[in-house]
Amino acid sequence: MVEGVVEGRRLLVSKIRNGTVIDHIPAGMALTVLRILGVTGSEGNRVALVMNVESGKLGRKDIVKIEDRWLSEDEANLIALIAPTATINIIKDYEVVWKRRVRLPSRIKGLIKCPNPTCISNRNGEPVTSSFTLVSRSPVLLKCDYCDTMISVDELLLKLNSR
Repeated sequence: MVEGVVEGRRLLVSKIRNGTVIDHIPAGMALTVLRILGVTGSEGNRVALVMNVESGKLGRKDIVKIEDRWLSEDEANLIALIAPTATINIIKDYEVVWKRRVRLPSRIKGLIKCPNPTCISNRNGEPVTSSFTLVSRSPVLLKCDYCDTMISVDELLLKLNSR
């Protein structure tokens, strides 16, 4: 069992045999993380979601556990956009075999669409993939490489939540 203390009580969440644990998600963002990953619950994987638990680093945090699911680099980059404090733990036979903190790359290609409807990356038939340069990590601010449109974390959340 994974144990933690919440307001003097013990919180028990069962371990997963194999899969991914995303920890240190800012409180209230776990559902957005699941949405980004396309997890609806109908996939057949066991999913554990813990929200607003005490954290020494964040004050409060969320945790997502997905059994028999591993994240791609693109999925980790999307999580980093909205949860830059998150850590990804790969579990095999109930043990953490790999752990890393998410990190925003300096360039994000093909993961999100430019909010500017006239941007060349949004035109049908154009052989152009959206591409953004990271301008700021805190708060997250991206700039479209084609039209220079800036996108903030709030705009990003709106776009990601509407996927």
